[in-house]
Amino acid sequence: VGIGGGGVNAVNRMIEAGLAGVEFIAINTDLQSLLTSDADVKLDIGREETRGLGAGADPSVGQKSAEDHTEDIRDALEGADMVFV
Repeated sequence: VGIGGGGVNAVNRMIEAGLAGVEFIAINTDLQSLLTSDADVKLDIGREETRGLGAGADPSVGQKSAEDHTEDIRDALEGADMVFV
């Protein structure tokens, strides 16, 4: 699971490196970042709070966005044997 710009970049690098047997999930408030990601699952948690424009490096905006999408995040992680964030 890659969260935020840095996390999504890390996921993209792992995909580019050919890491196999893993489902990649990208979570971000920045829609543009998600659109360029090759992750299997992409969660746009910034629709309401940031209108997809990102949190502007404000952790409280990211936190509020994640709290607003708790069910989406939970659903994406359901059934996972291990989660690496």
